[in-house]
Amino acid sequence: MLCAIFAAVCYGVASAMQAVAARGTPDDRPGVDPRLLFRLLGQWRYLLSLVLDVVGLVAQVTALRSLPLFLVQASMAASIVVTALLAMRLFGMRLSGPEWASVVVVCAGLAMLGAAAQSEGAGHGSRGFHWALLIAALALAVLGIGAGRLPDPARTAALGLVSGLGFGAMGTAIRVLPSLSLGSLITDPATYAAGVAGVLAGWFYASALQRGGVVAATAMMLIGETVPPSVVGVVLLGDHTRPGWVPVAVAGFAIALAGALVLARFGEIPKPPSAPAEEPVPEVAGG
Repeated sequence: MLCAIFAAVCYGVASAMQAVAARGTPDDRPGVDPRLLFRLLGQWRYLLSLVLDVVGLVAQVTALRSLPLFLVQASMAASIVVTALLAMRLFGMRLSGPEWASVVVVCAGLAMLGAAAQSEGAGHGSRGFHWALLIAALALAVLGIGAGRLPDPARTAALGLVSGLGFGAMGTAIRVLPSLSLGSLITDPATYAAGVAGVLAGWFYASALQRGGVVAATAMMLIGETVPPSVVGVVLLGDHTRPGWVPVAVAGFAIALAGALVLARFGEIPKPPSAPAEEPVPEVAGG
């Protein structure tokens, strides 16, 4: 559980930095441009955010080896709390009364989930399921490109949802890996599914933030990131709660997600204000 919370902190800080970088990279082309990622790599904030993403991924992998998907994915969605608190500290953004209440609600929901969860299921899915994850990850590219051609505001919401499905697919693929040995990782389709889904999710979320409303993008991303993987974990992978704690787990999941959705506007932190330009010194006639 500590690894899941630490991963959420890493992802929360990284997403704030990525949002600043994305909004600072103008792009007037229609649809989604794959060159956006290469342009972002030229910004130090984005590069540092990738380091945080890698650290968070290691912590997430550790959490997924012993916790059910519904708990880990809900913890990842709670990274928006970290982003909101960072926005207050560094950028002067303020939380309203309902938003402060939402921070408490998210923490309470995660506490309920943590108390109700027993362990991850023993199932890792069949080989066919691993291939299905890879095919689904590749299909996200088609869905995301199609979503990028929609008119706003549908474009922003659709890109946010596709990015959330990508993050969810990445978590699911990591969860079903039976072994983390090098030989097993190289030959398992789920390894490549996790990589493809993660890259596509980051690309589509950055594209959504470039020109769209952050609330719609982040809210849809949070839903796609948490709900489908949680259902897959319970139905197909054997994730379960402590005996008699199903209502507590369901309530905790709903409460944590609802609180995160209220904080969705903090998915985009504004660019730091630039220093005012110096006024030109007027020339004096004659010298």
